[in-house]
Amino acid sequence: MPHALRRRLSAIATAVVLGATALTGCGSSDDGGDTASGPVSLTYWAWAPGMDKVAALWNKKHPDVTVTVKKQASGDDLVTKIITAAKAHQAPDLVQAEYQALPTLVSNDALADISGEAGDAEKAFAPGVWQQVTLGTDAVYALPQDSGPMMFYYRADLFEQYGLKVPTTWEEFAATARALKKKAPDKALTTFSANDSGLFAGLAQQAGAKWWTTEGEKWKVGIDDAATRKVAGFWGGLVKEGAIDNQPMYTPAWNKALNTGEQIAWVSAVWAPGTLTTAAPDTKGKWAMAPLPQWTRGANATGSWGGSTTAVTTDSRHKAAAAEFATWLNTDPEALAALVRESGVYPAATAAQSGGALAAPPAFFANQPDFYTRAAAIAETTAPAAWGPNVNVAYTAFKDEFGRAAKAKSDFGAALTAMRNATVADLRQQGFEVAP
Repeated sequence: MPHALRRRLSAIATAVVLGATALTGCGSSDDGGDTASGPVSLTYWAWAPGMDKVAALWNKKHPDVTVTVKKQASGDDLVTKIITAAKAHQAPDLVQAEYQALPTLVSNDALADISGEAGDAEKAFAPGVWQQVTLGTDAVYALPQDSGPMMFYYRADLFEQYGLKVPTTWEEFAATARALKKKAPDKALTTFSANDSGLFAGLAQQAGAKWWTTEGEKWKVGIDDAATRKVAGFWGGLVKEGAIDNQPMYTPAWNKALNTGEQIAWVSAVWAPGTLTTAAPDTKGKWAMAPLPQWTRGANATGSWGGSTTAVTTDSRHKAAAAEFATWLNTDPEALAALVRESGVYPAATAAQSGGALAAPPAFFANQPDFYTRAAAIAETTAPAAWGPNVNVAYTAFKDEFGRAAKAKSDFGAALTAMRNATVADLRQQGFEVAP
């Protein structure tokens, strides 16, 4: 292995998993300080709507540090753009990055370690959320911005009509699906969908899966670990026996099923009310939210589906000022209220997840006045996640392999193996060593 590649792998593996405070070669041009005296101008790439209005609050109170928001696309497009800009040393000071994208950005030397500037920000977030911005190390690569704790949504009226109880375990969930099919063969409790990889990743996370870890200087891919196989087998079994549907989400057919009551529940996240508002408008006030079913009775854990962070790039010449803004944006009460009001996000900071801007429930769930109080309690139980440097490849493989398996009602175990193999092959192609 070439020396440069060996050094890069060693730095990434150590920083991401073993607790180093920064990657080899990383760091802002001013070693953590601001090189210029006087007014500072920061550029922030973000996709959340209304972020410029939130930044305006900061600018009004901090005339010496002006933040300019430049609207960007989200997802893989933004990750690619950041990496390209970082290689040319033209990245912005700050960037909105999804949790699962952080290892990819860190491995490309695009993000700075701001552990020295974040102060005691950690206490503002649930442990499982904070862990995702540290990547299990002493370094801090971003501040959590919004989160997507997963929950169980169900048609309360139809559950009552068919004499169903809200499942508290996955075993009860399966029994509920079968009971509904027996009572109303034309209806389904829910569907297994392969067109959004984040759902399956969150379910595996709740079960305790660790998809990317390291052994020494090698990446270990656990996409087919026991926890994930349990999840895949559970859902594959329900699809194969016809207890649930096998159609993808977000399609006209899926919308109709939700709106007409052909599908009476949905495993989703805290942002689900917004989707239901447009997908099933005729069902307003008929849904209720509950915690995810658990694998062990009495357990209390949820997964995460979605969410993003505010990171400082290694190109920033004003690391301290950028980190100060990132901390303010995601911990200051006025900023958090503005994020809810202007950007429509569910804040990652626990203090802002109920009351204040979220004192009232979503309009679609006006029948559940304690919606955000319950959501906040669920968010506190978010399980740790383990992301790696090629999440995009794993997610694409999931859509391909599980999409075919769901449509054919075939073995989900084989799809999971194919997903892992594709992820491992890509890591090796990038020059990473992979543990067996």
